[in-house]
Amino acid sequence: MNKVSQEIMGMLGISLVLDQAYFKDFFEQNDSILRLNHYPPCQKPELTLGTGPHTDPTSLTILQQDQVGGLQVFADEKWHSVAHIPGAFVVNIGDTFMALTNGIYKSCLHRAVVNTETVRKSLAFFLCPKLERPVTPAAGLVNAANSRKYPDFTWAALLEFTQNHYRADMKTLVAFSKWVQEQESNNKLIP
Repeated sequence: MNKVSQEIMGMLGISLVLDQAYFKDFFEQNDSILRLNHYPPCQKPELTLGTGPHTDPTSLTILQQDQVGGLQVFADEKWHSVAHIPGAFVVNIGDTFMALTNGIYKSCLHRAVVNTETVRKSLAFFLCPKLERPVTPAAGLVNAANSRKYPDFTWAALLEFTQNHYRADMKTLVAFSKWVQEQESNNKLIP
């Protein structure tokens, strides 16, 4: 999955008129995560979400979902089911990549829904930078038309924030930016 994510990162770099190696080099060493999701059948699926609406704080998610489906993305002010396509991956942009592109690419709000009859399983690979690597956009992505949107941070700081202080949603980076500024202010008060 690391090799697949590196190829996707190369294409994303090209799409932003950056060198193909720019993001590939950034993620060459990484602290990525692989997770198996299991959603059992539910008697009242309309009252339960397998995973509530959220964005991924990571950079990129590569998802292999089973034939049951259940992934939904929010676009055009409504939820859309993502059909299972045999042999295909679903790729989502996450908050860290949104920060790396200075907001040019947006995080994908999504959720997982359950059903009454069938177990749903998925395998998710989350591309993450090294824990202590500074996350800052390429200089070419910050200009008069697109001013700097987020402070520099490390993946470790964003991970800690989303694990302990804030559940990821469409406003994660805004809330995280405020939290970073508060942390910096608090550190300045301590001699």
